Amino acid sequence: MRDMLKFYINGEWVDPVTANPHDVINPATEAVCGHISLGSAAAVDEAVAAACGAAEEFAKTTREERIALLEKILEIYATRHDEIATAIMEEMGAPWKLAKYAQAASGPQHIQATIDVLKTYDFEEQHGTTQIVKEPIGVCALITPWNWPINQIAVKVAPALAAGCTMVLKPSEIAPFDAMIFAEILHDAGVPAGVFNLVNGDGPTVGAALSGHPDVAMVSFTGSTRAGVAVAQNAAPTVKRVAQELGGKSANIILDDADFDKAVARGAANCFDNTGQSCNAPTRMLVPKARLAEAAEIAGKRAESTTPGDPQGENTRMGPVVSEMQWNKIQDLIQKGIDEGATLVTGGTGRPDGLDKGYYVKPTVFSDANNDMIIAREEIFGPVLTIIPYENEDEAVRIANDTPYGLSGYVSSGDLPRARAVAAKLRAGMVHINDASLDVLAPFGGYKQSGNGREWGAHGMDEFLEVKSVYGYQATG
Repeated sequence: MRDMLKFYINGEWVDPVTANPHDVINPATEAVCGHISLGSAAAVDEAVAAACGAAEEFAKTTREERIALLEKILEIYATRHDEIATAIMEEMGAPWKLAKYAQAASGPQHIQATIDVLKTYDFEEQHGTTQIVKEPIGVCALITPWNWPINQIAVKVAPALAAGCTMVLKPSEIAPFDAMIFAEILHDAGVPAGVFNLVNGDGPTVGAALSGHPDVAMVSFTGSTRAGVAVAQNAAPTVKRVAQELGGKSANIILDDADFDKAVARGAANCFDNTGQSCNAPTRMLVPKARLAEAAEIAGKRAESTTPGDPQGENTRMGPVVSEMQWNKIQDLIQKGIDEGATLVTGGTGRPDGLDKGYYVKPTVFSDANNDMIIAREEIFGPVLTIIPYENEDEAVRIANDTPYGLSGYVSSGDLPRARAVAAKLRAGMVHINDASLDVLAPFGGYKQSGNGREWGAHGMDEFLEVKSVYGYQATG
């Protein structure tokens, strides 16, 4: 049982202004696994004041000082890696191997990538007699989700530190413990008091207070599109910068010349990864109409071989979804798919056989769906794959782009130039050709209602910097 009831403000762990304890639930057992305190606007004011107080001096630190600080964070993180993985397994249900080798491992990957960027990042450049300077934007509000918790914390905190900004982090109250361990790591690494602050809380209270705070210069938010709209509305009166990484309903186009068995199986596996709780998951699989039955059979077999179970199990590949609320939402959407007339290949409503406790969902495959169905339009955020047939390549592209989202896309083909041509037509911030992996130095983000701004690599640094032009910098005579 973890009891982590304090906030980290101005270099110290402090009691909340008002006690407001909150249960954190282990989704595999439905039992309380710990407690945090939910903050208030007063706690936000205290944290923002600390960040403001530290901003001027931290902005003066050198590139070398920030690199050394990030390297020290990496060093201490390594000693607590498994502790973070355990916290993630308990608070959001990731199977141990996923928690250790993907979830917890993503933190240092992004910190190292930020170090690599910082070493050569151009904070100043000259154009004729004009000097263009990039300066820290100031106090940043960082609001992070529960599905890839330490990943999203690292891709905000690391570049903010690298840019010379101070910050207040609000992690998800559903999965907060990894963030609090991370705060301990930053403290032990010597992050100056006030530079990093953490206040737990919910979106309507702490999130709203942060995004609307007049002394916050920038908000970096990851979460649902609905919540992202609220953040932007709260931020609008103070005209602060808002960077958002939001929802997705990514299309996976399997072209007729792809290695079909391989492409369909890995597409289904990617959909089910992290129990379907990834914003960039390939949840719509588009296949040639003549091969619909073949695709359904392959995807169905992959779903049936993906057995949910106890996250602590050595061979568990899929854990529960994060909460009862999410479980109920997913059940409702699966039922809507059945009611709308999509063909249920495997899975369906209810818990998987043999699991009578925990928020477990049957890996589910729908076939012969169309893009107007709710299961093709809404982000389900669970292990549910919707297979949609297409007549030709142009129709596949049209279906892929017929969504309010635009985070990611996937194209499989035996002809690389053809795959590239299709990728060029997709209205998405990222496209994977033949299951290519993500690149931590490439920008991560989307089009349309999937957000604005970019994270990762140099583009992630840009979000935390203001650009100043100094004219007449070089004397003309």
